[in-house]
Amino acid sequence: MKVIKVKNQLEGGKIAFNILSEKIAAGAKTFGLATGSTPVEFYNQIINSDLDFTDKTSINLDEYVGLDGSDEQSYRYFMNQHLFNEKPFKANFLPNGKAADLEAEVKAYDAIIDEHPIDFQILGIGHNGHIGFNEPGTSFDVTTHVVDLTESTISANARYFASEAHVPKQAISMGIASILKSKTLVLMAWGEGKAEAINGMVNGEVTESLPASVLQQHDDVIVIVDEAAGKYLK
Repeated sequence: MKVIKVKNQLEGGKIAFNILSEKIAAGAKTFGLATGSTPVEFYNQIINSDLDFTDKTSINLDEYVGLDGSDEQSYRYFMNQHLFNEKPFKANFLPNGKAADLEAEVKAYDAIIDEHPIDFQILGIGHNGHIGFNEPGTSFDVTTHVVDLTESTISANARYFASEAHVPKQAISMGIASILKSKTLVLMAWGEGKAEAINGMVNGEVTESLPASVLQQHDDVIVIVDEAAGKYLK
C-alpha cells in the first residue's frame, strides 16, 4: 500500500489523474468509478484532458435502490453531470436501482464485472471505514449485494437530499470481493473526518469492522490523502 500525502483535493485529483493516464498508456480499458464529493476534482481533470474514452468501459460501485437515472440524487445522474456528458465512453454500467427483481440485478451486475475485469478502481472511504456501500460487518467474500444502509451513512448522505427522511434506505453495491478483483485501487480521502478511518485502514488490523482495512491484502493500492485526512499517518 503506497500512501501519498497532498496539500488539498486539487493536488490529489491531479495525482490520481496522472496515475490513470499511466494505466491507460499501459493498456487499461475498464475503470471502476465512485460518486460523492471525493472524486469530483479527479473527474474535472479527466474532462479537461485530451484523453479519449470512446473505446473504454466504466463500471460504478453502487446505486440507490428506488432511484432511476433521471432522479437528481441517483448516482447515474451524478456521473452524467460530472463525467459522462463531457467524456463519452463505449459503455457505462451502473446497477439498476429500479430493478423489479433486485437479486436478479445483483447477479447480472456480477456477470458484468466478470465480463469486464476492472483495470483501475477509484474509491472513497466512509467515516466508519466503508468502501462502496460495504458497511462495517460486511463479509470480505461478498460480491455485488443489496445493502441496508446504516444510520451513520444515511446521515452523512442527507446533505444531498431535501431531508434525511428522503435518503433511500438501501443500495446495490459492488461487494468487497468484487472490488478486490480490480488490478489497481486508488483510494482518496479529504478532511479530518476521515483521519481515523484512514489510520485504521493503513495501520490497523484487517477486520470486517473496518471494511477498508482489507485493502492491506491487495497487491496494488495507492492511497491519496490531504494533510487533514492523513494526520495520524507517519
